[in-house]
Amino acid sequence: MTDSADSPAEAGAEGDGGRKRHWLRWTALGTAVVVLAAAGAGWWLYRKLDGNITTDTTAAAELLKYEKERPSPTVNAARNILLIGSDTRAGAGNRQYGRDKGTQRSDTTILLHLSARGAGATAVSIPRDLMVNIPSCTKPDRTRSEAMFAQFNLAFEYGGTACTIRTLEKLTRIRIDHHMVIDFQGFKKMVDAVDGVELCLKEPIDDADARLKLPAGRQTLRGEQALGFVRARKTLGNGSDTERMDRQQQFLGALVNKVQSDGVLLNPTRLYPVLDAATKSVTTDAGLDSLRDLYDLARSLRAVPTEKVQFLTVPRRPYTYNPNRDELVQPAADQLFARLRADRPVTVRPGGSGKPETEGPNASTAPSFPGRNAAEGAC
Repeated sequence: MTDSADSPAEAGAEGDGGRKRHWLRWTALGTAVVVLAAAGAGWWLYRKLDGNITTDTTAAAELLKYEKERPSPTVNAARNILLIGSDTRAGAGNRQYGRDKGTQRSDTTILLHLSARGAGATAVSIPRDLMVNIPSCTKPDRTRSEAMFAQFNLAFEYGGTACTIRTLEKLTRIRIDHHMVIDFQGFKKMVDAVDGVELCLKEPIDDADARLKLPAGRQTLRGEQALGFVRARKTLGNGSDTERMDRQQQFLGALVNKVQSDGVLLNPTRLYPVLDAATKSVTTDAGLDSLRDLYDLARSLRAVPTEKVQFLTVPRRPYTYNPNRDELVQPAADQLFARLRADRPVTVRPGGSGKPETEGPNASTAPSFPGRNAAEGAC
């Protein structure tokens, strides 16, 4: 009679199968825990970065009052983003640059035009001393400023971002779709997050006001040095704001080149510090106030070849009645604005200086403007 008990071979086989099933269950459980932990960490990081961003709802409410007088949106789904560098001394770390007087002006203003389908990006610097018509605007204390003909950066002091946007839209007839404001500390953190930006200096710099002392040659500028470089004015070159804007464009071109060439946007471990610094540093409109919105913007910029990322200053010259102020050069300025409105290519001549070629024997069919692109590099 055959014993109903399993033979040793069968028992061993069942034992091996049981151990395998036991090991598979624990492996599956461990994998699930890792996946859930990663998902939880990813969600936590997303919420953290998303929560860093400050939303400017005041500007949107103010602009809505003047919707009928604002320009039509740019054609072909192109976007215009106003980038404002604030000289406010309020906030952590900013008082070291001067006494907080309760006011702020736009230290740097750049109109960034992103062409449809990633065809190009054009950053146009607007001189802070440009004489313009500033409309009557709502002030921080809810009173109204008087309409005036004055230097451009007073618009930000009197009426904040909304007043700056209205002033620029009246000047250019270009609709501003989004805006971002960054202060001194935010700029420094952004530069540090990418481990500094390399520049080549033709001459040594010793500027006590900008807290900047550097030898000539190849230099990697980090937070404080980078801020000093883009803000320095009195002791560099001829001390003009035009030269300062040229340096800002040189630096931004090098920054774009650094980010794209080093693969920062494709490497999560390098991208996180940049996103953390960026989201903590900016105040945006509601259309850019989420991590997804900022990532989509970064992805749009990443798709643009560096030779198509261009920097120039709006055509300007010393103001007729005050050489310490600026005025537009016509018809060059209107030709530039018209091309941006129509999302047509803007031709930039390397060198960052000189006059626009809009007419005369050297002019091409399309106007060209002195400037630079990110592919030129800083060295």
